[in-house]
Order: sequence, then C-alpha cells, then structure tokens
Amino acid sequence: MYMAIFGTYLGSMNPLEHVVSHELFTIPLFGKEIPFTNHMLMITVGSIVLMIVMPLVIARRQLIPRGFYNIIETICVFIREDVARPFLKKQTDRYIPYLWSIFFFILILNLLGMVPFNAVLGIIFGKQNHIYGAATANLYVTGALATFAFFLFHLAGIFEKGFIKYFATLSPKVPWPMMPFMFLMELISSFVRLFSLAIRLFANILAGHILLSVLLGFILLFKNFMVASASITAATMMSLLEIFVAFLQAYIFTFLTTIFIGFAISEEH
Repeated sequence: MYMAIFGTYLGSMNPLEHVVSHELFTIPLFGKEIPFTNHMLMITVGSIVLMIVMPLVIARRQLIPRGFYNIIETICVFIREDVARPFLKKQTDRYIPYLWSIFFFILILNLLGMVPFNAVLGIIFGKQNHIYGAATANLYVTGALATFAFFLFHLAGIFEKGFIKYFATLSPKVPWPMMPFMFLMELISSFVRLFSLAIRLFANILAGHILLSVLLGFILLFKNFMVASASITAATMMSLLEIFVAFLQAYIFTFLTTIFIGFAISEEH
C-alpha cells in the first residue's frame, strides 16, 4: 500500500517540482495578499534553529567540550583562526559574529533542504504536498544573502578607511587617461562578487536536488529491479555527497565573504 502511494507520489513529480517555490498561504498586509511560501517556512525554521535552539544547546560551557558542543566549538574556532584571521587580522573579532552566523544559517538551510519531509508526509497522508523545500535552491534567497554581504564589505571599507579614501581605492594608481576605465572595471568587479556569491550557492544546491530527483525517477520510469537497485545505490551515494556539499557551500560562501571584507579594509588594496 505504502509503496503504491509512494510510487504515485514520486511519479507525479518532475525534477524541478520539489525545488521551486510553492505558495502555502497568503498574509493580508496593507490591503494586499502577501504569499507565504515553503521556502519562507524553511527560512523561518532555520532562523529559529540558529537564534534559539543552538544557543540553548551550547548554553552550558564545558571545560572539556563533548558531543554537539564540541562540533560547534571546533567549527567556530576553525572559521575564526583559519578562515577569518589570515585576511582580517586585527579586525577579526569585529566581523566574526557575522561570519559565524552566515555559515551556520546557510548550513542549516542546506541540511533542512535534504530532509525528505514532503515524501514522508506524502506516504503518511497519501497525497502530494510542498510544505518543505530547499530554500538555498531559490535564487531570491541566495541573492538576498549575497546582497547583504555586498553591502557589508563596502560599508566595512568605508568604516575602516573613510568614504573618500575607500572609493579612491577603486581607481588604482595608473596614468590619468586610464583612471575612468579602471574605476569602471573595479566597480563592475564589485558587482561580479555579488552575483558570484548568489549564483554559486544557488546552482550547486539546485543541481544536487535535481540530480537526486532524476535518479529516483528512473525507478518508476523503467520499473526494473536492476535499475531500481542501481538508482537507490546512486541516490544514496549522492545524498552522502550532498551532505558534504551542504558544508562545502556554506564554507565557500563564508570564505569568499571574508576575502571580500579583507580586500575592502586592507590598506594595500
């Protein structure tokens, strides 16, 4: 019975259906109906985990860290000492709270997107739903995260150097006829950083979920024991790889943000 329900559920899906945004309900606000989507729900859950659950879990400091506390402390020390400090130096402690927050927030969203809540609920209730989803497979979500980082590293440069001195660094010391061109190139490159942060995270998470969906779809497409066995094996291996990708993409976003902040506040830049 459950296999029949699962087959119907899986067969009715296309590879993009579980990664695109789906409206759950609307919120009346200022005379308009604002849609609340499954990705907004994931962001809400991720925010609750980051702001409430994690502080409660690690609230009791331990002389000898163990378990989950030890994992969190190890990650925080690694980001501060091996990622941030080589680029931010004396200003590390000023920006490390943001770097810790953005790493764990992206990691939580990535991992939440991998849990098959929709499939489980579909098996239990016998109908398809889109309550959960991969929020970081939404370009608007990754774009918002990248936009905040974009403003942060520019504001950091302005704060550390002053407005005039910071924007003067966008025009390197070159012969004056080339200054307008170089200023334009530096300005464009700063926006390229914005798009690179957003698209890299979005594309990697989206591609992974689509690939998993396609691999599982082969089971119902061919209805063959050998194909099903190969699909399940490949999907299991890909799921393990996706866990690694979830950590890797959170790290890359944090690492690149750190580099961009370092460029902005560096006296040599």
